Amino acid sequence: MDSKMNAWTWGLLVLLGLIWGGSFFFARIAVQHVPPLTLVFLRLLLAALALHVYIAGRLDIYSIFKARWREFLILGVINNVLPHALIFFGQTRIGAGLAAILNATTPIWTVLIANYLTSDEKLSSAKIAGCLVGLLGTIVLVGPGISAGSEAPLWALLFPVLAAVSYGFAATYGKRFKGVPAAVTAAGQLTASSLIALPLSLLADRPWALTIPPLEVLLAILALALLSTAFAYILYFRVIATAGATNASLVTLLVPPSAILLGVLFLRERLSLSEFAGMALIGFGLVILDGRAYRLLAKPA
Repeated sequence: MDSKMNAWTWGLLVLLGLIWGGSFFFARIAVQHVPPLTLVFLRLLLAALALHVYIAGRLDIYSIFKARWREFLILGVINNVLPHALIFFGQTRIGAGLAAILNATTPIWTVLIANYLTSDEKLSSAKIAGCLVGLLGTIVLVGPGISAGSEAPLWALLFPVLAAVSYGFAATYGKRFKGVPAAVTAAGQLTASSLIALPLSLLADRPWALTIPPLEVLLAILALALLSTAFAYILYFRVIATAGATNASLVTLLVPPSAILLGVLFLRERLSLSEFAGMALIGFGLVILDGRAYRLLAKPA
């Protein structure tokens, strides 16, 4: 049974939606001056260091790292390095709002992947309907990129969707960390992914040859790592602990509007009518997937 949402929990959830929407905003600023792979490394390293300070040797963290380092490496690739890189590369050509909308398909891919890779999360009629509606929304968003006259190239639209697929695999793989303190799992994957991202950054970007970016870009990187990654993890775990994973998943509906609002206010971004239509379809699909609207309607008076 889902835990109940009180005013405090709703406040935490809205705050988390704003913070994760802000990650697309901060990334859009930073990626204009810092190459994507180096930005991935900086985000992961700074966030990992912050979580190590937060945990400060508690929770038997290092013995868990030693015992499960291979699993942390795999989780770090599919939940951090790969999706972050895909989103950042995509954001070199598309805005924060559109990237957030495309990445909001994560629960849809998670449901489809879990159906094939797990025995306890099979597709239901509501899940199938939600997936179909959400995928239709994705097609509406990506479709214009197929035409030659599109402002954004097709690859830039597909990369956030592929990142969402990677997050879907990560959500399924992450089930094996049940019983491990959530903060330890977060610190473990971020530490492992930092080690993976470092050689990629060194080989691809030669960061020592890069010019120091402007102050606002440095601040965006710090906000991306400390606020939208390290602090967001802590906040997310608090919501799960107080309201349950199902209620926490509602944050997916809040991230795109937050990213869109920040992009419109500070980056002068605008969404087309088809992009708004795609967002509406994805949002409707997520509501169907969540299932609580149907349960509310079906509940006897």
